[in-house]
This record gives sequence, C-alpha cells and structure tokens, in this order.
Amino acid sequence: MSGRLSGKIAIVTGAGSRGAGLGNGKATAILFAREGARVLCVDQVKDRAEETVGLIRAEGGDAIAHAADVTRAAECALVVKAGVERWGGVDILHNNVGIESRKDLLETSEEEWDRVIAVDLKSMFLATQAAVPAMVGRGGGAVICVSSIAALRGYGRTAYATAKAGVIGFVRSVAVQLGPKGIRVNAIAPGPVWTPMVQDLGDDARERRRRASPLGTEGTGWDVGWGAVYLASNEARWVTGQTLVIDAGLTLTTPEGSLGATR
Repeated sequence: MSGRLSGKIAIVTGAGSRGAGLGNGKATAILFAREGARVLCVDQVKDRAEETVGLIRAEGGDAIAHAADVTRAAECALVVKAGVERWGGVDILHNNVGIESRKDLLETSEEEWDRVIAVDLKSMFLATQAAVPAMVGRGGGAVICVSSIAALRGYGRTAYATAKAGVIGFVRSVAVQLGPKGIRVNAIAPGPVWTPMVQDLGDDARERRRRASPLGTEGTGWDVGWGAVYLASNEARWVTGQTLVIDAGLTLTTPEGSLGATR
C-alpha cells in the first residue's frame, strides 16, 4: 500500500462484523491499517473487534480491540482515552456503528425509534464530542460518519432513514464548528452494499440489489472503506461538510421499493 495514513491514529467504531463476511467498519479498519494507521477497533462485542485486530496484525499492522457501547458518553470517553494512552492521540474517527430498521411509519414502535436514533445518530454525536479534544491536541484531524442513501431517497424504513438523514445534518453543522480547529468532518452514504447486516434478505433480494444500479455490480465493505481512506487522508485536506455517495449510481435512478436495507 501507499502509506496514505502513515503515522495516523484512527478509531473505528463498529469495527467488527455480525456473522461471516465483511462489514463496512471491518473493511475500513483493515484498509486504514494497510495504509499505515494504527487502529483502535471498537465494537460492543469485543470478540468481533478482536477478529478484526487479528486480521490486521496478521498483515503486520498495528491495532488493538476495545469493547464499548458508543450510545453512552462515558464509554466514548474511555474509547478516546484508550487511543491516547496507547499511541498518544487521535487523528481519525470513523463513526460506523449502525443498526437497521425495516419498518414503516405505522409499524415503528416508540422503543424501536429510540433505539435506532440512539445507535445510528446519537453515537456519532457522542463519539465525535469525545474525540475533538484529542484531535485538537494533534493539530487537527478527520471525522467520517457513515450515513446511507436512505437519507437521500424515499424509503419506507422510517427510523433508519431519519437517523441517516440526521447524520448528514450533523456532519454539516459540526464541519462548520470544527473547521477552525483543523478538523474536517464528512459523511459517506453507501448504497445497498452486501454485508453481514443484510444477508438475511436472501439470494433473490441480493440479485435485485445488484441489478438496480446503473453499474449493475455488487458493492462491498471495501468500496465504503476506500471512500473512508480518501476522506481520512491528506488528499481530502480541502474537503469538509460533504457527503460522498458510494452507490454505483443508484441515486441517479427511479427508487425501487424493495431493495432492502442500504448498508
């Protein structure tokens, strides 16, 4: 690899995968390490983070695992503290934690709404808030928040789409606030990439998702991860407050009503 993140210290939340396969956070953590970053892999289930760490170390990279519920401010503070104590600071925060909800307005309970908003949006607020002082101490940094094209199109998944739209609003607001501190804040909006989160949709849905975009190819966690590498690197030094859509052109087309979750 080219060492685009050489010397950087990165935190990746949601760095494990739920089941076999490669999620967006896992792929991003691996690519960050391949590009020279030291990576703190965070997941609510430590075994998942440890698996990602094992893959990174097997390639000669530097990574550690940390278990945390990033919907809690105190645990986000401990995540940042772990990075500072281990390596001396934080340069990159990749906010990837997310859960789905496939229910429409009338099906969504108050409890499900609260849970999705907490995991998919509140976690990014808390993790970013915790990381800023450590980034300022390093002279700046980069925050990347994973949204979804569900934030940009009309989907029936009310809580999920709302949370992901909130991520984009959060990124724009915080980019203005943190720019003078040398911290860039951007979002990635993936299309229907195939990850462990959506494997229960089945083979027919997988094929429909593949065919839906102009490119007609299936996206993976690697596609999202490479977008994150760019936004974390100095190549994007003049990019902030933006949403990088990675969807094989799907948002250029008429929405399909049955694509399934979009992570």
